[in-house]
Amino acid sequence: MPLALKTGEVLRARYCIRERIGQGGMGNIYLADDLRLEGRRCALKEVEHDRSISPKLVREAREQFMREATVLARLDHPNLPKVSDFFSAARRDYLVMDYVPGRDLRQLLQRARQQDIFLTEEDVLGWASQLADALTYLHRQEPPLVHRDIKPSNLKITPNGIVKLVDFGLVKVLAPEEMTVTVIQGRGTALYTPLEQYGDDGRHTDARSDLYAFGATLYHLLTNQPPTDARQRFLHPEGLALPRRINPAISSRTERAILWAMQLHPEDRPESVSLWKEALLGQKDIPAHSHLAAIPGKSYKPFVMRPVEQTLAWVSGALLFVSLIVSLSR
Repeated sequence: MPLALKTGEVLRARYCIRERIGQGGMGNIYLADDLRLEGRRCALKEVEHDRSISPKLVREAREQFMREATVLARLDHPNLPKVSDFFSAARRDYLVMDYVPGRDLRQLLQRARQQDIFLTEEDVLGWASQLADALTYLHRQEPPLVHRDIKPSNLKITPNGIVKLVDFGLVKVLAPEEMTVTVIQGRGTALYTPLEQYGDDGRHTDARSDLYAFGATLYHLLTNQPPTDARQRFLHPEGLALPRRINPAISSRTERAILWAMQLHPEDRPESVSLWKEALLGQKDIPAHSHLAAIPGKSYKPFVMRPVEQTLAWVSGALLFVSLIVSLSR
């Protein structure tokens, strides 16, 4: 874990650290005062390069970071925090964003669980509508941007009810021929991450990857339970509990929309977030596929593994077995 900056430290002769407000495997997030603009607070997203990486690789990663931070700085949408600056110091890179006050949806979810209640479908769909607008904006950029880390803790609700999609740590820019270039290396949070995002090269990550995470996030918000992660579903397709069996108050349409977004194969998901938003809000019909119907007692279309997926499943099982043997031998 990178060493945290201390309260009162000043970066770039401008940003005075107040406190650390988040942390991850590659760096921290700080609340800071902007000394140039009195009264303005901002959030600094930090990325520290591993000291085992050669100076050449650090330089290349930094050049990539600067190019793509420039892209992020051009974004302007009411449901996204504004990136106002970016810079490097020693082996660390920083994104400077608007500080978003308020609670994140993970905190609201935890409170609902403590009170043994569910968040209302009306509230969740209202937040989902705003998030869909933000993702549609990102996906329609030239080149398109894929967030790749949609989850409750990255969604903040401001005091006036505006949803903000925060943390651009895993954003990808889709370059020509659908090759992807990572701003900051990482794979996202397992509970919300689609299968295609686990590849080392990330070539198959696209807007539909955000859709999977979006659907998984709504599943969690409406049921108080995280969904079975994609890797486990890949090996055990029957392992995902239907949302309405956990929370009967969820409408059939919302359940079908969530399951549509959470299909394991990207091509089985909606083509775009805007299309899915219309289906989620009842403005467009949801495909009547048997494996999307989500009606208790109904027979479901089995998940059929394709040849390459059968191989991956065998490899995953073998690795799990080897890791178990190693742990028992210690």
